[in-house]
Amino acid sequence: MNLFFEESGDFKAGTVLSQQGEAYQVELPTGKRSKIKSKDVLLQYSAPTPHQLLEDAQKIAQDVDVDFLWEVAGQEEFGFAELGAEYFGHAPQPAEAAGLLMRLHSSPIYFYKKGRGRYKAAPEASLKAAQAGIEKKQQQAVIQAQYVEQLKANQLPEVMQPSVLHLLFKPDKNSIEYKALDAACNELQTTPQRLMLAVGGIASPKELHFSKFRYEFFPKGVGFPAITVPSVAALPVADVKAFSIDDVTTTEIDDALSVVTLADGNVRIGIHIAAPGLGIKRDDAIDAIARHRMSTVYMPGDKITMLPDELVAAFSLDEGKNCPALSLYATLNPADWTLISTETKVEAVPISANLRHNTLDALVTEATLASGEGDYPHKADIAVLWQWVQVLEQVRMAKRESFGLRPEQNNRVDFNFYVTDDVVTIDRRKRGAPLDKIVAELMIFANSTWGKFMADHGVPGIYRAQGGGSGGWAAKMQVRMVTHAAPHQGLGVDQYAWSTSPLRRYTDLVNQWQILACAEKGIAAPLVAPFKPRDADLFAIVSAFDAAYSGYGDFQSNMERYWCLRWLGQEQKEGRAKQVEAVVLKDEILRLVDIPLVIKLPGMPAVARGAQVKLDILRWDEVDLSIEVRLLEVLTPPASDQLEEQEDDALADELESEELDAAMDMPHESLEIPLEVPVDETAEENEEAENGTPVSGA
Repeated sequence: MNLFFEESGDFKAGTVLSQQGEAYQVELPTGKRSKIKSKDVLLQYSAPTPHQLLEDAQKIAQDVDVDFLWEVAGQEEFGFAELGAEYFGHAPQPAEAAGLLMRLHSSPIYFYKKGRGRYKAAPEASLKAAQAGIEKKQQQAVIQAQYVEQLKANQLPEVMQPSVLHLLFKPDKNSIEYKALDAACNELQTTPQRLMLAVGGIASPKELHFSKFRYEFFPKGVGFPAITVPSVAALPVADVKAFSIDDVTTTEIDDALSVVTLADGNVRIGIHIAAPGLGIKRDDAIDAIARHRMSTVYMPGDKITMLPDELVAAFSLDEGKNCPALSLYATLNPADWTLISTETKVEAVPISANLRHNTLDALVTEATLASGEGDYPHKADIAVLWQWVQVLEQVRMAKRESFGLRPEQNNRVDFNFYVTDDVVTIDRRKRGAPLDKIVAELMIFANSTWGKFMADHGVPGIYRAQGGGSGGWAAKMQVRMVTHAAPHQGLGVDQYAWSTSPLRRYTDLVNQWQILACAEKGIAAPLVAPFKPRDADLFAIVSAFDAAYSGYGDFQSNMERYWCLRWLGQEQKEGRAKQVEAVVLKDEILRLVDIPLVIKLPGMPAVARGAQVKLDILRWDEVDLSIEVRLLEVLTPPASDQLEEQEDDALADELESEELDAAMDMPHESLEIPLEVPVDETAEENEEAENGTPVSGA
C-alpha cells in the first residue's frame, strides 16, 4: 500500500512498511524512512509507484485550469476529492486527486485552506483585488527593472530625483525606487552613495557629507523663517573705545575689549559681550529658532548660523556702531595687577575697531610686546591687556596644579582652514600667541566671574564642570554640563559658565538672560529670572545642547578630514605631497606635520612617540574619508624647540588607546581633548574671537 500525505507543508508519497495504531512507517522514493501520522494521510492507493504518482500529479496540476476550477467550486467549503469528481467528471484517479490538491494548494488567492485537504473558494471581490495586486506587482517589477538598467547606465531615473536623500539616509525599503537602487548596487558591486555620485544624484563627496548632516539635523532645510528684529530700549553709552580681535572670516562678533586708565591710576578693563538677550525673550519665535539649532555649525568654508543674519547684524559688535552689550568691568591695580573689583553693566558700547588676526599676528608677538616695537591699532591697550593676562594665567595654573593636574601644554599648533572656490588652504598657527592668549584668558575670566555672579544671586545657570566625579581617571575628568556652580579643574577655576558667545551658542544666550536678571534686579533676580532654581526646562536644554553640540562637532571633524584629503589632492596635482612627513602620536597612530590629518597605519613598527616618519601616500577616498599610506623611513626626531608641532607627552600618556583608535578617523582636534581637557576648553575660548570653531577657522 502507498500513501500520499502532507509533511511540513510539502506533499509527499511513500510505500507503507508497517502500521502501528495511528502511525505508519513509510519509505520515500529517496530511500529515506519517515513516521507518518494517519491524520496527515490524504490518499491511500496501490498503484502507481510513489515516484510515478508525484511526477504524474505535478503534470496534472500544471494543466488544471484554476479559473474554471474556481467557478466549479461554488461558495461552500469542500474536500479536494469531492471537487475532483465534478472537475474531472468521474471519481479521480490517485494521480488526478493528488494533482488537483497540488493546484488548490498553490493557488491561495483562489482558494482558502480550511483544513487538511479542505478548501473554500475566495469571494469574487477578494479574488479580483488579489489579482489586481499581483498585476500591480508585475508592473512594478517591470518598472523596477527599467530603473535598474538606467542606474547601471549611469542615468538617474527622473522619479528618483526628488527623493535622493531619502533613498540614501532614510529609505522606504518597500518602495520600488529603493529596491531598484539596491539591485543596481548589488549588480555593480558598489554602495548607494557611490552610485548616486556616479549618476549625478549627489554632486560631489562634499555635498554627500553635507547632505547627510543636513538631513539628520536640519530636515526642513537650513534657511530661516521671516522674523522681525526686536528693538532694544535706549541704553546708557559707555565711555570706552572697544575693539574686537577675530579671524578675517568672522561675521558673528560677540566679544570686544576696552582699557581705561582711571584718575586714581588704576586700570579698568572692559569685557563687552553682544547682548541679543535684550531683544530675544524666552519662548518667543526667535528663541524657538535658537533653541532648535542650539549652536552655529561650523565647517571649513561655510557655516550654518544659530540665529538669522538680520538679527546677528543687529547685535554683532561691528565697528563704527554703539552696540547693546553686557559688560564686565574689572578694576585693577597696575602695580601688581591685583583685582580690586568687578562690575556688570548693561549698556551701549562704542566699537572703534574690528581687529583681525591675519593682519596683526605677525606684528603682535611676545618680543614686540616686550620691546614696544611696531605700530598697529590699540597698541597701548593690547600692551596693558597682555600684562594682566599673564598674571591671570599664572593664577589659573596655580589653581589647576592645586587640583593635582599637570601644567597646560601650550606647544601645539592650531590649523585654520580657508576655502575659496573649492580650493582649500590650511594654515598653521602656534597656540598661545599673545592675541590668542589675551582673548582666551579674558573670556575664561568673564565666564568664571559671571558664573559666580549667578551663584551669589541664587540664580541657576548652565555650567561646565570638570573633576570630582567618580570612577576611573577618565570618568573623574570628564567635562560635564550642570546647572549649579562647580569647579572646572582643567581650567583652574572654581566655576565656569559659558556666557561669552550668545550669538553662536544657546547655552550662552540662556546664561545671558540669567546674568541680565542679576544685573538689573539684584536680590530679586531669583524671582524674575527666566529660569528658576530646579527648572526642569533648564535640564532639558542641557541635554539637548549636549546632543546637538556633539553631532555638530562630529560633522565639523568629518568635514575637516574631507578638506585634508582634498588638500592632498591639490598638492599631488601640483606635483607635491606624494611623500609627506608625519609625527607618531602613539603606536600605529600618526598625524601629518603639514595638516591635521590623523592616520592609523596597521603594522607600524615600534617607534618612539614624537618621532617623525616619512610616508608614501598610496590612495585616499573622499567618500568614506579613508586613506592608505606606506611607511618609507623613520626620520630623526625633531629637536625640542620644534616639538610645537607634536602632541605633548602628557596628552599621549593620558589618552587611552581606544580613544586614539576612535580619533584616528577624525581631524586633529579629536586628539586635542586629553582626559584633563584644559587645552580644548582654552581653545574654545580662544576661538571666541575666531568664528567659534574649536581649533580651525570657518
